Amino acid sequence: MSRRIEIEITSLNGDVATWRAAGAKLPKGVLSAALVPGGPVVGNIYRADVEQYMEGIEILSVMAPKTASPLDPRHERIERIPTAKQGPDVVVTYAPKGRGGARREGTREGGPGRREGGPGRREGGPGRGEGGPGRREGGPSRRPAAEGRIEGAEGHGDATKRPAGPPRSKDRVGATGAERPTRAPRSDRPGRPGRPERPSGPSLPPMSTTHRNALLATLAPEQLPVAEQLLRGGMPAVRTAVAEQNKNASAQGRPTIDATTIERIAEDLLGRTTLALWKDRATGAIGAGRELRLRDLRAVVTSAKTVSLDEEARAQLKELQVALTARLEHLRTVWNEKLEAAVAAKNVKEALSLVARPPDMSTRVSGDMAARVVAITSEALTAEQDPVLWKEIVTLTIDTSIRRNVKPAGIPDDESCKALAVHNAGAIPELAKLLGMKVPPPPPPTRIVRRPATRRAS
Repeated sequence: MSRRIEIEITSLNGDVATWRAAGAKLPKGVLSAALVPGGPVVGNIYRADVEQYMEGIEILSVMAPKTASPLDPRHERIERIPTAKQGPDVVVTYAPKGRGGARREGTREGGPGRREGGPGRREGGPGRGEGGPGRREGGPSRRPAAEGRIEGAEGHGDATKRPAGPPRSKDRVGATGAERPTRAPRSDRPGRPGRPERPSGPSLPPMSTTHRNALLATLAPEQLPVAEQLLRGGMPAVRTAVAEQNKNASAQGRPTIDATTIERIAEDLLGRTTLALWKDRATGAIGAGRELRLRDLRAVVTSAKTVSLDEEARAQLKELQVALTARLEHLRTVWNEKLEAAVAAKNVKEALSLVARPPDMSTRVSGDMAARVVAITSEALTAEQDPVLWKEIVTLTIDTSIRRNVKPAGIPDDESCKALAVHNAGAIPELAKLLGMKVPPPPPPTRIVRRPATRRAS
């Protein structure tokens, strides 16, 4: 599909003129002087219909530059007359969200209710269970009550109030006869035990375009479309664009392009485009500083192994590696301090949570610290321990690397505790000995399914 742009004539050589996009730095191509009405003039700007192909841009037609429109010499301009703002004819008031008691108790006091003394369908009026004419004929329907919320409707009185009724009892029981517990506000609910809060901050480094723009400025006109596709999606994007262009050309009866030639150009530009993309990511990561998440910083550093770096890229990589090492050392120091404090205070749950989730995969618990955590955990797992706390400690122990060294002193006299001990006897062998059963084999390691490695250029 053609599009219209503005071009500037840069030079003229007989019947051939060179042109560039208006405001651009480099010429884009050549065109026949016969396409320009009145002949081309160097420095003039024209409107042109162009067609974009993988090998370059083709000029289809050239028109005179667009002139400014006259300022309504015959006073034919349509003027908009503003109208005075008025209030809405109908006002809708929505009921508040949630299950708060204000809507149920505050708006029903002093009036007939649906349950006691009113024409409700359960007690006060004729209902289906009592042989009456039913709710639709003898009792009030829901539609008038809903329509009564709109002000200005006839026959419904005050639009903002519903029929009042007696306050609903707070000790209402459900269908099973059990009292419905009062739920705490969502902001006050405790989080899951052992799971740290997710840090806030940008999930990805802000992407820069400095190096990509610098690369595109140095390419020839026939290389620009290929480089743009490489920056967009690599070699698959180039192959898709070539296939789509050849398909459209065949449907329109135009000659197709050679895919082999385009792929050869793309392979020559692949290393440069990949390097420019990595430099932009590194620039964004350096600019984000400590606001960048640790996993995103590690991803930028790791991805440098797949790129052929130049001197500037090596300097960026060295700066990122120094920042990554400093952040890891800081996290390890804080983690060790928290673990030392938890063990000193005999906070078993906090110590197990820290052992299960180190700051990074390469951090390991020292032998002395592991022995101290095992000691306080074994002391806490006794038969006199509270069953709820005993089960929490066992659940946290299973997620740690020291689980097979923990030796509980006993199991509480509780069926749920015994079931949990039987289920996790393979992870904590001492539980099997306390139950008088054969020690089962340890559970198999978790297998991480990895996607097959693919070539970056394909």
